[in-house]
Amino acid sequence: MNPSESRGCKNVPEFEDAIENLDREDLIKLARSLLSNGVALSFHGKRSAMEIARRVRPRIMRREPKLHVGSPAEQARNLLVEGENLQAMVTLYKWRGQVDLIVTDPPYNTGNQFRYNDRWDVDPNDPDLGTLVSKEDGSRHTKWIKAMMPRLQMMKAMLRPSGVIAICIDDNELFHLGMMMDEVFGEENRLGIINWQKSAAPRPDNKHVSTSTEYVLVYAKDMTKARTGSLERGEDDNRRYANWDNDPGGDWREGNLTAKTYSAKADYAIQSPFTGELHYPAGNGAWRHTKKNIKSWLSEWGTPYEERGIRDGKEKALMVVGAEPGKVPSEVRERALEILKKGPWPFVWFGRDGQGRPRVKTYLEQIKKGKVPVTYWADDDFSGDEGEVEPTETGAVSWDYTESGRSSDGVSELTAIVGEGHGFTTVKPLKLFSKIIQIWCPPNGLVMDPYAGSGTTGHAVLELNKTTGATRRFILIEQGSPENGDKYARTLTWQRVHNVISGTRPGSNSAPPLGGGFEYRLLTKTIDARAVMTMKRDELIDVVITSHWENHRRTAPNLQRIDEEGYQYLIGRDETGEGYFLIWNNGGPVGSVDLDSYKVVAAEAKRAGIKPPFHVYARYEDFQSPNVRFWKIPDKILAHLGLDENERYNHDDEAA
Repeated sequence: MNPSESRGCKNVPEFEDAIENLDREDLIKLARSLLSNGVALSFHGKRSAMEIARRVRPRIMRREPKLHVGSPAEQARNLLVEGENLQAMVTLYKWRGQVDLIVTDPPYNTGNQFRYNDRWDVDPNDPDLGTLVSKEDGSRHTKWIKAMMPRLQMMKAMLRPSGVIAICIDDNELFHLGMMMDEVFGEENRLGIINWQKSAAPRPDNKHVSTSTEYVLVYAKDMTKARTGSLERGEDDNRRYANWDNDPGGDWREGNLTAKTYSAKADYAIQSPFTGELHYPAGNGAWRHTKKNIKSWLSEWGTPYEERGIRDGKEKALMVVGAEPGKVPSEVRERALEILKKGPWPFVWFGRDGQGRPRVKTYLEQIKKGKVPVTYWADDDFSGDEGEVEPTETGAVSWDYTESGRSSDGVSELTAIVGEGHGFTTVKPLKLFSKIIQIWCPPNGLVMDPYAGSGTTGHAVLELNKTTGATRRFILIEQGSPENGDKYARTLTWQRVHNVISGTRPGSNSAPPLGGGFEYRLLTKTIDARAVMTMKRDELIDVVITSHWENHRRTAPNLQRIDEEGYQYLIGRDETGEGYFLIWNNGGPVGSVDLDSYKVVAAEAKRAGIKPPFHVYARYEDFQSPNVRFWKIPDKILAHLGLDENERYNHDDEAA
């Protein structure tokens, strides 16, 4: 398909020129895609958009200690990164394949939020966000797609094999985003399309159909490895359960005996032992339980049932033995009323007074302890045939505002935390992101938000950790609005997450602190071997702390920087207690591991209570010890940032 702007007359020549300019390789790819998939997303500049992520270089990521929040151990668990999100994800190479869930709210293409930098096609390393794309821009859809495509590719790379992405969108780009997600993640990995109610009342923003809902597209990196979790049940979820008949099975509520799918074999009449009335499945459905089981449950009302043809064009009816259609003997009715009075009632029952249609009991103990994301959460608990397992596929789902919150709730939440004047008129509600995180991120998982905005994702992670005892971590990436002099990563995003951690509120108000912490990092210049070798010591320490990872570890280590005085080489430690050292020659160039420097490393390790192995970064290794894991500068640093052999430093000293 082609974005809608290609249909406009003034853009036809430009579009035709683009087709004529396609080279043989592009035409072959396009033809193969059409032949193999039937439907393909095609737009001007697609080839460059698909290659942009590969051309973006990692950048130096500087720690900003004044903006860190929490204890050193808490800081090391979470990140708030200030910078352009594609460059940030490329720089966060150590976390590639480590993220459990990406939940994000990219700028909608409404003419008010989305910016595009035309120079990205030539130089994707340009950090400028570009100019605002107006709704009158004839190429606005193509620009949005070209901006999103490489970022979706990088998001996929950041996910674990079992990872999930949930991305918010409105109707302006819903269909384009869906096609991109199908192309990048695969249609077979689509977990669901969530339709959430952003306002409680219809919105007068469309003269034809009110747009009171928005969407979340949910995809797995690999459907076979992804897991959909459940939500904790609260008192509101259980309020409809009671035990009116002293059933030994415990609390229950009314369940539907009619299934939504039709089966001729399960379409027949059931006679009430109270009234003699014949009841048929509701609508065009059929009875959901087997005829044998229903017959047994009906007989528990004190009178045997039989299968009997009644010439109604249906399967044989379940009738009270000896009864006529529409009438039962008085002794049958009396026995049923006695059981109704004393209890407990059979599994199939006819209302509290016996005058209703047949229905079943849904026992609270048999309902899954959690709630799965199926149908309307506000109205329905899922229940099926006896022994059925509740499904974990979401499919197309609707969440009303009582379940997902409203946009106005998101704005009110933000105002309560940071005060008036933040300038945000649309904010995703905390409840929406909390639900998504609970469902698709394990309790000890890692959540990333490449469009962090006001920090809702970080807030949701911290609140869930506080209320449920989970230990989830987050990585937030935000650039802000530098053209307005406001890089709100360090104002609004930072302020919100700081305030919920500390309990700080506007004025003299306060709230219970959620606890936790995060490191604040800033993307600066692009990195290469020469940049590494010309860094000052503090800069190089930051690069080591923020980039270090090891192939044999299942997760990237969280390194805490050590800034205590008296250490010459010790620069940090990880959560397992292993130490990291940087050999630096008294403010001069990067040094080498020799016997003298090793003695200092061993002494500092002893003083800090660190046991081998010692991770030592240095220029060369002139002394070897089984206690030392040597990391060569700049080669290993570049490798930790994902740069290949061609990016490695020229070992010629003159080149240095």
